[in-house]
Amino acid sequence: MRKNFEIESPPRTIMQVYQSLPEGTLAELIDNIIFMSPSPIYRHQKVILTLAVQLQKNLEEKGLGIIAFAPFDVYLDETSNAVQPDLVVVLKDNLAILNEEGHIHGVPDLLIEILSPGNTQHDTVRKKNLYEKFGVKEYWIVDPDSKRASVFQLQNQTYQLHYEGLGQIESPLLNLTLQF
Repeated sequence: MRKNFEIESPPRTIMQVYQSLPEGTLAELIDNIIFMSPSPIYRHQKVILTLAVQLQKNLEEKGLGIIAFAPFDVYLDETSNAVQPDLVVVLKDNLAILNEEGHIHGVPDLLIEILSPGNTQHDTVRKKNLYEKFGVKEYWIVDPDSKRASVFQLQNQTYQLHYEGLGQIESPLLNLTLQF
């Protein structure tokens, strides 16, 4: 959890700058660059809620793992990459990366991004490449306007498009189909 504090000396690293931002700031650190964004619009939030409810129910019923949603920091490394995916799934075999008093430090199993107007390239290119590089097993990209969903699965350290459809998502990792 980010805490408000007085800065006694200037931050020495970009990660220290990122960590000094006020709690709840919509910001991400990707390859040593801080990216900030405005709060999401209603359609964006509606899709997050719809997916989160279904995921929570499935994860809980099957005892698979946990879900978290933005703003919530995921430190892919400790020096130059901290992101706030819209939804994060960590399966039970990987729960050691979750600090219940803090954030995720490590690579989650599934990350989900809901596209926002004017920010499509950030999620479809920059973050997709980052998640692939760090070995996130499955990555979903959902467009709330067109209802298009793309599911990428990591195979041989490269994302392969597993599923693309409208108003529905098929996850091989979780072995389930969701509607939104």
